[in-house]
Amino acid sequence: MGRTMTTSAKLQFGFLLATVLFAASSGLSAETVKTKAVEVQVDTIATGFEHPWAVEVLPDGSYLVTERPGRLRIVRDGKLSAPIAGVPEVSARSQGGLMDVALAPDFATSRKVFLTAATRAKGGSGTEVFSATLSKDGTRLNDVKSIFAMKRFTSGNIQYGARIAFAKDGSLFISIGDRGDRDRSQDWKDDAGSIIHLNADGSIPDDNPFKDGVKALPEIWSKGHRNPQGIAFDAADGKLYTVEHGARGGDEINAIEPGKNYGWPIITYGRDYSGAEIGEGTAKEGLEQPLYYWDPSIAPGALAIYRGKMFPEWDGNFLVAALKFQLLSRMQRDGTGAFVAEERMFDGSYGRMRDVVVAPDGALLILTDEDDGSLLRISRAPANNG
Repeated sequence: MGRTMTTSAKLQFGFLLATVLFAASSGLSAETVKTKAVEVQVDTIATGFEHPWAVEVLPDGSYLVTERPGRLRIVRDGKLSAPIAGVPEVSARSQGGLMDVALAPDFATSRKVFLTAATRAKGGSGTEVFSATLSKDGTRLNDVKSIFAMKRFTSGNIQYGARIAFAKDGSLFISIGDRGDRDRSQDWKDDAGSIIHLNADGSIPDDNPFKDGVKALPEIWSKGHRNPQGIAFDAADGKLYTVEHGARGGDEINAIEPGKNYGWPIITYGRDYSGAEIGEGTAKEGLEQPLYYWDPSIAPGALAIYRGKMFPEWDGNFLVAALKFQLLSRMQRDGTGAFVAEERMFDGSYGRMRDVVVAPDGALLILTDEDDGSLLRISRAPANNG
């Protein structure tokens, strides 16, 4: 489930082999960083990306990376491939462009990938989702199909959402931002400010709460979101979670349930950038409370829920990539699921952190969203027996 749970034993072997080769041959920088629970090694796998947005691990251990201006590349041995051909045309303006990439659960045999992008049409731009097949040589996308586009495209180039998580059955949950128009998040006939749920071919799943389309658009799973750019399933219990940008303050972690309204902009723990209050306060009957919120904002870019083997100390922790403070937030939970502690790792050391992914071996992969962005690998530092 989610972007970190789409690998097979073959993929894991490929990744481990590539890790050995990388450690033996890479001349890029590596350093050891002490965190509260464990010392980690930070390796720079590759540099030279232009605002990278998402990363996935391919079965041979190489990396598939999106760049917001509209490029998709493969990274092998620290080198960036030429841009992959066949990527849909995107609207690369402000926050828009090519965004998430996710491998189908059966990618090892199907070669199928899913992409999100800001695209342009009558009325402006909006979030669109594509499926495609990556050629065996990794040089082009074939069979590119649009499986979803927002019903209403509008002016402005911000707050697209655009993260993907896979359910066990292979269906997709996709976050859609409010596009900078907060009232759209409470319009149930508008995709903006929603989590949507689709089958892999773009059809509507039978378990969607508004499948009949009477109260809400049939693809809508939940409403009242501002700009969720992290979405992930917890492999331990199958629950779906998001992290989303607030305004000035009010970044949130939410547990997503079908048909629920998460309140934006009626309730929020943030304020307008002018300092003015937003909505009716922080709580209202019928609207869901966040599990956690940040004030001031950290600007969350992605979410991973750690269930890997490399860092048993982090089991069940939420890992949130943060743009504003250039850090990785490690959120600890107690037995009831409540958040009880936060560790801010790599604070300001590597740049704006856009994506975080748990690799098949349990290491973390992080992308930095910069003009000259990097792909980092966070692994357990070798034991010092000296």
